[in-house]
Amino acid sequence: MKNIKTYIFSSLLLLTGMVSCKEENTGYTNDPSAPVVVDDFFPKQGGGGTEILINGSNFSSDTSAISVTVNGIPLKIIGASGTQIMAVIPKKLGAGKLEISIGNNTGVSTQSFDYRFTRTVSTLAGNGTAGFANGQGADAMFNFVGDGGWYRSTGIAVDDDLNVYVADPGNFCIRKIDPDGNVTTFAGNPNASGSADGNGVQAQFSLVYGLAIDKQGNLYVADPGNWNIRKITPNGDVTTVISTYSDPWSIALDQVGNIYYSCPNVGNIYSVSPHEAIATGIDYPGGIAIDQGGNLYASSVDHTIKKYAANTWTGSIIAGQPYVAGYVNGTGSAALFSAPWGLATDNDGNLYVAGNGTWDGGLNADQSIRMIETATGKVSTFAGSGTAGFVNAIGESAAFSGPGGVCVDKNGTVYVLDKRNNAIRKIVSE
Repeated sequence: MKNIKTYIFSSLLLLTGMVSCKEENTGYTNDPSAPVVVDDFFPKQGGGGTEILINGSNFSSDTSAISVTVNGIPLKIIGASGTQIMAVIPKKLGAGKLEISIGNNTGVSTQSFDYRFTRTVSTLAGNGTAGFANGQGADAMFNFVGDGGWYRSTGIAVDDDLNVYVADPGNFCIRKIDPDGNVTTFAGNPNASGSADGNGVQAQFSLVYGLAIDKQGNLYVADPGNWNIRKITPNGDVTTVISTYSDPWSIALDQVGNIYYSCPNVGNIYSVSPHEAIATGIDYPGGIAIDQGGNLYASSVDHTIKKYAANTWTGSIIAGQPYVAGYVNGTGSAALFSAPWGLATDNDGNLYVAGNGTWDGGLNADQSIRMIETATGKVSTFAGSGTAGFVNAIGESAAFSGPGGVCVDKNGTVYVLDKRNNAIRKIVSE
């Protein structure tokens, strides 16, 4: 409370000083021969729109002469004097030290501002009940659970027009959800399991699990029931790409369109061209994802997240401890997972983990979406917690039940295949 009162009092002094200077038509001018010094700032954390008061010396009352940045991103300056600057934090700033530049002089804070994202979870489509129905939002129904609850699909992808595609294994088809939440059948016959190429509902799938989408909007489907990879063009034409070495569960594409798939039952990850194993001996590799540098990531039910370096496919563990289950955030081996499953990467190289790869999506320590900063191995909770439920809320107050698949659109919005809730959830960060 004392710090808040001090902040408010200092803010009032700053604003009073600004008014006074305006009335007297005078102000403080930066001394170019002296350093710009940043002593402190308050508050130390917050989200977009937070007003931050910076204390120091050799500033300027001319706001147009001042630049305040964090990680090179400019803050809006709303007031200044010789010893204080008031600035506004922009959305999605990220964490970092404050850098104050006036003329040729620059001062940097010793502490970092901790940006706090507001991550709002909502339901895009589905209502918690297993079944089949096209429609808008909660009127639609999916079947991600199946008889006995054993489906383990990671299949969710999003195109540049923000249409979301979902593998619906209980209904033998691929569903399409437009940005307004309208659900239609994109490909496959919801009344018949089989193996047939064709257009839209004339095609047949056996067990749709993994999905990936290329830059042209072509969708690729891992069908473990048929031991093959299928391709669906934007107009719904389905063809078979390749027969696989075993039953493929997850699929990923690199930046040039090369296809990779995982086969948990044999513990391998394969490339399609050339068709060969690039990683072997993994304990039930679930989700796979590839970043913009071509590095491949895989989740394993040994409770770790593994990285396979581009070109060499040299493997390493970037987070979690082998065969140690838990729900703990931290860096590298200090973090714990519990049967992590679906994976996705964003444009900044962050890795998202759908936390529940158990066979029925039920009792599990992790019912969340976690985020890994791949450069550092830092693991944090993006949304959800260790408690299962069906709750739309902010951050860790939201609840999922058996989150098995995850994808990220071009704007950084995250979508989740929420298995036991038979729903597609949406997470918007601000």
